[in-house]
Amino acid sequence: MPDYGHYCPVAMASEVIADRWTPLIIRELVLGNVRFNDIARGLPGISRSLLVQRLRHLERMGVVETWPSPTGKGSEYHLTPAGKDMEGVVDALGKWAIEWLFDDIRPHDVDVVTLTWWMHRRIRPERFPPSRIVIEFRHTAPKQETIWIVLDRGEASVCTQHPGFESDLVVTTTTGALSDVFNGFCHWDKSIADGLISVAGLPRLVRALPTWFMWSPFADSIHERASR
Repeated sequence: MPDYGHYCPVAMASEVIADRWTPLIIRELVLGNVRFNDIARGLPGISRSLLVQRLRHLERMGVVETWPSPTGKGSEYHLTPAGKDMEGVVDALGKWAIEWLFDDIRPHDVDVVTLTWWMHRRIRPERFPPSRIVIEFRHTAPKQETIWIVLDRGEASVCTQHPGFESDLVVTTTTGALSDVFNGFCHWDKSIADGLISVAGLPRLVRALPTWFMWSPFADSIHERASR
């Protein structure tokens, strides 16, 4: 890490978070991903060795602390009070990019697994049906790919292989169309009306499906910016 000196608060903060990937690691921790593999899944492209390096740096700087896993295997990474206070910094960075780099945002570049992973952590468990629900997502383009989200007992899990249960809902869409909804470029109802997304299943579950997800934390900001 460069030493910018302690003469300026911005310089001091830069020593903590200005390295590549570090703000995104903090974003993952803010969103509640505390296990190493979960953090890595939310950051496609980062190497495991670099993630270890960045986490150790944040730990030394007092932003992250390591807790023993409740399962007894491995560790978890949690934000300290100083780390939690960076949520506003991450939010400000995202909103600045939406305002001033909007034309460079490319939501269609995301792959199926990463998009589904992002979706499954932005959920509303209090709105889940009492029984297990299996949602099958059939992506038709740019690649034909099927992936599942299983909602059960207030939790969501992603399955890249058939989960072994019958699908309660089947969502057919392109990856780009679903990414547009997640990121706020288009609302779910409009995508349904325009035929960009179709859902098969019991009518009550079809109606409830979009209420189970919160979509991107920046969806409202992106939708407002896109409308201008």
